[in-house]
Formats: sequence, C-alpha cells, structure tokens
Amino acid sequence: MENQTPANIHIPHQSHAKFGIEKPSITTKIKSFVIQSKRVWHVLKKPSSEEFKSIAKISALGILVIGLVGFIISDIIKFIR
Repeated sequence: MENQTPANIHIPHQSHAKFGIEKPSITTKIKSFVIQSKRVWHVLKKPSSEEFKSIAKISALGILVIGLVGFIISDIIKFIR
C-alpha cells in the first residue's frame, strides 16, 4: 500500500473553512481586479502608426486565412454529399 501524503489525498465535499482556508469575498475579488487593472493601465502605451499598421495587417491576414479554411471545408462537405 502506498504511503499517501496529505497533498495526494482528495477529500470530496469538504468546506475550505474546515481547513482554515477562507474563500475571498466578492469585495476582495473586485478590489484585487481594480488594482490589477490599474497596474495594466499604467503599463499600456499607444502603439506607433507602424506598429498599428503591422497589427492590422496580421489581423486581416488571420481573418482571411480562417475564412479560406472555412470555405474549403464547406466545399469539401458539399462535394462529399
């Protein structure tokens, strides 16, 4: 028989409070989200026109590729029927 450590044992339907671990409240989650959002907002910068153009080109190319793949798949399905 294996020697199981507490990390390997799964106890179903047990409350976190019984183990001394409290779930964060909704207000704590909201405060944490706001703090993280502020941190991201301060790091953001406006892309240069060159960066924007390259992002737009890559996005358009991705949309075209996905559309082409969908079109090819639909043609194959129509051909099989």
